[in-house]
Amino acid sequence: MFRQHFRSKKIKLAACFALAFGSYWLAIYLHKKYLINRNSNAFAGISIPSINEQSSKTPLPPTQPEWKSPLIMNCPKANPDLRSRLLSIDLKLSEIKAHPSNYGERVKIDSFGQKLNPNPAVIVLHETVFDVNSAINTLLTPHPSDEDQVSYHTLVARSGEIVQLVPPSFRAYGAGHSAFKGRWIFYNKNLSGSVNNFALHVSLETPEDGFNDDLNHSGYSSAQYDALSRVLADWMIRYQIAPEAITTHRHVDLAGARADPRSFNWLQLQKRLTALQLVCKNHNN
Repeated sequence: MFRQHFRSKKIKLAACFALAFGSYWLAIYLHKKYLINRNSNAFAGISIPSINEQSSKTPLPPTQPEWKSPLIMNCPKANPDLRSRLLSIDLKLSEIKAHPSNYGERVKIDSFGQKLNPNPAVIVLHETVFDVNSAINTLLTPHPSDEDQVSYHTLVARSGEIVQLVPPSFRAYGAGHSAFKGRWIFYNKNLSGSVNNFALHVSLETPEDGFNDDLNHSGYSSAQYDALSRVLADWMIRYQIAPEAITTHRHVDLAGARADPRSFNWLQLQKRLTALQLVCKNHNN
């Protein structure tokens, strides 16, 4: 009788142990699955903030056309010679600080009191529409009025020179009335929502035949595409921004007034980022 009772008690203890052991590993599995999904979402470039930025007080942006990244379409074969050439180019930044009126802090609370994720999550491509020196002078000029303030984090000259005017940790005023994938931020109740709080802005110097309002021009130099790919590679790795979140001023602009960067050759950028193993990786394994 005692032996039977002892055997029954051992079976119950074993069952409890198995249940606890199974629950432990199930919890670990779910935790890992959550982390993997969370990290993959962050690197997918999909603007899903880690905290809820939307409240009943925050207006939703207007509906936009879906952004389909040219960087992940018709993937080219990686060119090892191009990779070696790009990696041999030093990522040298000429630092010229824009006037403080033309940039600001990345805010953590919007004008409605809602908490924000200020980390860069999208890269917006621009063009200067005039020469690089004129663009620099504009950013160095004080602009007390909100409507006149403008800046980019980085400019890429025709020669391939890279000029940083606003550190990436700060908010550049590159796009006013704008949104990306249903996300915008209000940091001033007197202004429209904008992507600036979670965006990085880079502008390419326009060729001389583009110093006008025409829809096209002769395009950008090979040196500019080389330098741009190095700038983007740095940001993509540093902030875990995926190709799907590299877009244009034309796309994020909600007013429909911007067309830049005109005559941009996505294939030239795609070839370089593929060589750097930052896009089309699944097609080159």
